Amino acid sequence: METIIKIACKDEKGLVHKITGILFEQLVNVTQTNEFVDEESDRFFMRISFTGPCDMALVQDQLFSILPKQAEVEIIPPKQKRVLILVTKEHHCLGELLIKYQYQDLNFKVEAVIGNHEDLGFLCQQFHVPFHFISAEGLEREAHEALVNQQIDYYQPDLIVLAKYMRILTPQFSLKYKGRLINIHHSFLPAFIGARPYQQAFNRGVKIIGATAHFVTDDLDEGPIICQEIVPVNHTYSAKDMSKAGKDVEKIVLAKALRLVLEDRVFIHQNKTILFE
Repeated sequence: METIIKIACKDEKGLVHKITGILFEQLVNVTQTNEFVDEESDRFFMRISFTGPCDMALVQDQLFSILPKQAEVEIIPPKQKRVLILVTKEHHCLGELLIKYQYQDLNFKVEAVIGNHEDLGFLCQQFHVPFHFISAEGLEREAHEALVNQQIDYYQPDLIVLAKYMRILTPQFSLKYKGRLINIHHSFLPAFIGARPYQQAFNRGVKIIGATAHFVTDDLDEGPIICQEIVPVNHTYSAKDMSKAGKDVEKIVLAKALRLVLEDRVFIHQNKTILFE
C-alpha cells in the first residue's frame, strides 16, 4: 500500500524539484504526484504517493527545512480508515456505503451506525455492523448531541458521515469534528428549503436534479464542497420520480466524496476544496 504526503504552503519556485529530491534520496518509488497553485492566495498544494520504506520523521524534518515558513505537511501511512455513520430514516445512502464496505469497494471500516430513529437498525444487522439508537425525543439539541458524542468518542473514528442524518448540528459539534464530518444533500438548496423539496421542484418544473457532498461547518449546508453531480429530468417525471432520481444521485455522490477523502485526495482551502482525482 502507498504512503501519502500532503503539502500546503506559500508558492515559490523550485518546490516540486526540492520535494521530490528528498524522496529520491530515500530511494522510495513515487507512484503519483499532483500539484496545484491557487493564484489568488499564492498557495501551493501537492499530493504525493509512494511505496517503499523510509524514515518518516527524517522526511518530515527535511521537508520543513526546504518549504516556506508556516507550511503544512501531513505524512499519512497506509491504513484502513475507521468511519462512523449517522442516520435517521432514509436507507439509500447508508445501504450504498454498507454494500461498498461489505465488498471492500472502498478501503474503510464501518465501525458503527448511530440513528436518532430505530428504522435502520435491521439493515445494519444484515451487514453485522453495530447500530446504536439514540433518541432525540424530549431532549434539547445539546443534550442529544452529548449522548451522540459519547458514542462517537468510544469508537474514535477517522471520519463521520451524515448519511441523510436529518438533524441540525450545533456549532460546537461541527467544530469538534471539523474536517472529519461529511454530509450529503440535494442540490436544490437554497431554492427549495424545508419539507418536500421534490414536490416543490416538481411544482416549479425543474429540469435537473442533483446532489452535493460537503464538509460540515457551523454554516448550515454551506461547508466546503467535495463533489456534486446532476441528472436531467423532464415534464414526464412526477414528484415521486424526481425523488427517486434524487436518491440515486445522492448515494453516488456521497460514495464518491467518501472515496476522495479516504484516499487523501482532498485539501480544504478557505471555504472550498482542492481535489486531486
